[in-house]
Amino acid sequence: MKPIPDHAVNRLRIWRKSVSTRPFLARGGSVPRCDACQLRHDWCACDWRPALKAEAGFCLMMYDSEPMKPSNTGRLIADVLPDSTWAFLWSRTEPHPELLALLADPAWQPYVVFPACEKAPDRLTGEVVLAPGKKPLFILLDGTWPEARKMFNKSPYLDSFPVLAIKPDALSTYGMRVAHSDEHLCTAEVAACVLEVAGELRAGQALQLWFNLFSSRYMAGRVSRAPGEDEAPLLEGLEAIKGQSRALD
Repeated sequence: MKPIPDHAVNRLRIWRKSVSTRPFLARGGSVPRCDACQLRHDWCACDWRPALKAEAGFCLMMYDSEPMKPSNTGRLIADVLPDSTWAFLWSRTEPHPELLALLADPAWQPYVVFPACEKAPDRLTGEVVLAPGKKPLFILLDGTWPEARKMFNKSPYLDSFPVLAIKPDALSTYGMRVAHSDEHLCTAEVAACVLEVAGELRAGQALQLWFNLFSSRYMAGRVSRAPGEDEAPLLEGLEAIKGQSRALD
């Protein structure tokens, strides 16, 4: 059994399960899975999971059931950046005190990552500009698109922050859930784009490769077929990034 990475999303998932009053029946929940990577045991990808450090931080605001879903990709961000990713369940009226403390921390410059802001278009920006001594903290709203829109519109404690609108060059490759628009990316894909915008190219590449491997194997598991030969470049890329990380350490 592979050890479960100790990071914010996994800790939130464990806590969420501990307070559940009934079993959570997620799509794909009956498949025997690796507890660490949430893929089928026979296609576990843990040996290729990269763990890096970055100046950028991520604050995941997760809709209630999101940490429990094996298809959740916010967890992949915490896999790659375990030391600079935080995760909280969303609440409109009672946000977690640690969330509010993180948003108020003078070391960070928060950006809400969302594609539009109809009520206050002057909040929209397409670039990350930091004040001296600040590091970017990207707030990601992790849920379905209707849930993310609800979190965006009903979180008054986010209203003072700029909104970073990501316009990716490539359309989403995420097939595990159906988006309302081809341009809607899943949480991990958004984070990979954001890292590139912030100049964290190596971390962005690592996250994109890790997401692509997870997505490929998850989808293969849904139709009970073996992962394809096209995985080879992903595995080579992830192994190279892990080798570079070991060299830097």
